[in-house]
Amino acid sequence: MGSLIHDFKIEILILSVVTCQIPIAKCTISDPLPILYKHHQSGDIIIGAIMSQIYVFSALVTFTNRPSPDLFDDIVRFMPSPTYHASLEIFSTKGRFTPNYNCDTQNNIMAVIGGPNPEVIHHMATILSIFKRPQLIYGSAPLVNENPQAAFYHQMFPNVDHQYKGIIQLLLHFGWTWTGVMTTNSDNGERFINEILPIFAQEGICLDFIQRWTVVTYSNDITEMVAEGIRIYHVIMNSTVNAVIIHGEIDTMIFLRMFPGMSKYEGISWEAEGKIWIMTIQMDFTSLPFQRISDIDFLHGALSFSVHSEDVPGFHNFLQSRNPTLKNCDGFIQVFWEEAFQCSFLSSMRYIQSESICTGEEKLEGLPASVFEMKMTSLSYSIYNAVYALAYALHEMHLSQFKSRGSLDEAGPNVLKKQPWKLNHFVRRVSFNNSAGTKVSFNQLGELEAGFDIINWVPFPNQSFLRVRIGRIDPMASQGEMFTIREEAIAWPRRFNQAQPLSLCNDHCHAGYRKATKEGEPFCCYNCLPCLEGKISNQKDIDDCFHCPEDQYPNKERNDCLLKDVSFLSFEEPLGIGLASSAFLLFLITALVLGIFTKYKDTPIVKANNRNLSYTLLVSLMLSFLCVLLFIGQPGKVTCLLQQTAFGFIFSVAVGCVLAKTIMVVCAFMATKPGSRMRKWMGWKMATSVVLFCSLIQASLCAVWLATSPPFPDLDMNSMADQIIVKCNDGSTIMFYSVLGFLGFLSMSSFFVAFFARRLPDAFNEAKLITFSMLVFCSVWLSFVPTYVSAKGKYMVAVEIFSILASSAGLLVCIFSPKCYIILARPDLNSREQLGRRKL
Repeated sequence: MGSLIHDFKIEILILSVVTCQIPIAKCTISDPLPILYKHHQSGDIIIGAIMSQIYVFSALVTFTNRPSPDLFDDIVRFMPSPTYHASLEIFSTKGRFTPNYNCDTQNNIMAVIGGPNPEVIHHMATILSIFKRPQLIYGSAPLVNENPQAAFYHQMFPNVDHQYKGIIQLLLHFGWTWTGVMTTNSDNGERFINEILPIFAQEGICLDFIQRWTVVTYSNDITEMVAEGIRIYHVIMNSTVNAVIIHGEIDTMIFLRMFPGMSKYEGISWEAEGKIWIMTIQMDFTSLPFQRISDIDFLHGALSFSVHSEDVPGFHNFLQSRNPTLKNCDGFIQVFWEEAFQCSFLSSMRYIQSESICTGEEKLEGLPASVFEMKMTSLSYSIYNAVYALAYALHEMHLSQFKSRGSLDEAGPNVLKKQPWKLNHFVRRVSFNNSAGTKVSFNQLGELEAGFDIINWVPFPNQSFLRVRIGRIDPMASQGEMFTIREEAIAWPRRFNQAQPLSLCNDHCHAGYRKATKEGEPFCCYNCLPCLEGKISNQKDIDDCFHCPEDQYPNKERNDCLLKDVSFLSFEEPLGIGLASSAFLLFLITALVLGIFTKYKDTPIVKANNRNLSYTLLVSLMLSFLCVLLFIGQPGKVTCLLQQTAFGFIFSVAVGCVLAKTIMVVCAFMATKPGSRMRKWMGWKMATSVVLFCSLIQASLCAVWLATSPPFPDLDMNSMADQIIVKCNDGSTIMFYSVLGFLGFLSMSSFFVAFFARRLPDAFNEAKLITFSMLVFCSVWLSFVPTYVSAKGKYMVAVEIFSILASSAGLLVCIFSPKCYIILARPDLNSREQLGRRKL
């Protein structure tokens, strides 16, 4: 019923400028078009005389003679095949069907308006294109590719590819990446599947199902069609998809209206499993008579696209003035009136079967929107613009003929009728503002230059509904403004409790997780795995986690980056305070020992240990304790240059003194043998030479280091996850380990010399003390290397400081504590006789 009424409404629109009759919507201008008449107030150009006839085709109007209670009879109203007959009748003499034989000079057509079904347009064009008549299409055009018929098409639709881009934008805007598609099994449907759906996949949208709806033909078995509908219903309703794209035609709404009824028999609750229907521009609200009382709540929250339209001034008043009892009225309004108000006129064939009589006083505004809408739909708006476009084109064509011939009579209608194909050129060039203030023009491909409206459907219990405009697709706008939508104006399906629905294969992977594909599943279906150590994700559904910038580190949840703390061994922290205090205390102890040795410099035990070497060793130990302070605090250029070089040189002097002491002990015992030549090596010159030799070699290594690749302040971003380590970069690792290696060589030399001399008989065996001190020294530095390499940040510095303190303290304690004990506690042993007595 609704489908009949829909097209009757279209014809009522045409009545505002033309007079129509059935079975073919054959329309003739009865008065000059108001907008053109305004431009030619003198009246010397009469549009009615120029515009011979315009035919309006519709798949529905062709069958509006008789409503049928039979379902199949109602369905075949959408069959386009009889359009062939209608097309041939156009070129016949009025009242006779004699194809291509027309002796009627008053009823020759100049153009045809056709639609909305693409099959209707295709069948219509097969005949009309032979006669090169302009065809203004108010529905989706069939696929013509390079077909010459396309030259006569003038689409009152914008390029539908912009609609598909709009659908993608809509899905991405709401995050509906898990969708399904229902389309007709037609050429347009196949193009949508083969050419458009791959673009959806490129944009990250995948499909759970693609269901093709069989095109209605006479050969269809109604039982098979119902069975197919039930099968599709099961697929859709059992899917986890919430957003379903319906790529249909004008009649698709009829099949969609059957779904709520199927839920009562198939055990699937429509309310609990309702979907968000996203309907294409080709669809509109249509229905069959038996669907008049069926629930339309399935439309609640549906979204659809339509050609952008505006309210036409005076249209509502025009509809209110329609009365089937008036004289000179159109020929089909009584049929429409009977269908709409479920009544019959006394003169009607339905009178016998009807229970109520039509008075003609019934009000159209009292009908629910599912029967008749008082606002102009987009299809009606397209026909409205098509009529005006043809009027303007005919007017321009007439002016062109008038200018070339110079006479209104010579440029009359008969001249135009002889060359109707020339009208195509003028239709393609037409550009005007309609009465709603909207510009109407075509591009080079014959497509209307316009955008699309996004409509939200809101039904009511009384079978009425509202089409709420919530957004727009404007192909002429900039990229950022092409798609606009007002989310706050959308009424969602009731089962979502007015919350924005989700349509995902699985829940989002939240920040801190990444997507991992499921084998054998569409790319929209994935597992969520936590980010690996050191990586984060701060967005939903990210493909892979990423590292933070160098100066930041991941938080525990791995969803954000935090600024790293600047780390270095400072004097303010406990570790720095403890090490600095230890160094200062050891420095004081060493200074005290040096004071003792200075005070008791003339005692035998001080003289026997070579006072100058002892002084030099104690001073170097004091400096080694002080050089520890270079390692504490924020490194600078000067401190980085001095840290390792000062440590290396001072320790070389200290170990050189120990080595000289060891050699002096060995030489002293060897010199006691009769006839020994070692006495000449017992002087201070030999000890000084050893110390200077060791110091000069280490100084040379440090000089080369500073000259080639000196240490410098550096920031270590990677060693510790949550800290930026401020450290001294060694510059040359080879030189650093060369300095340490030379120290190790001196230490091992001293150890081995002292070790072999440890059994020399003496009451006070200096060689044993040196051996034990070097054993401590070497043990500290041998353990230093692996510990230093494995430590990070300020703890590397702490390890080196500890090694310096421990090794220096070992030399101080092992070599000097026994001597201090004798000097202070056992002065009786501090005599030449006691020191010279051999231990047997």
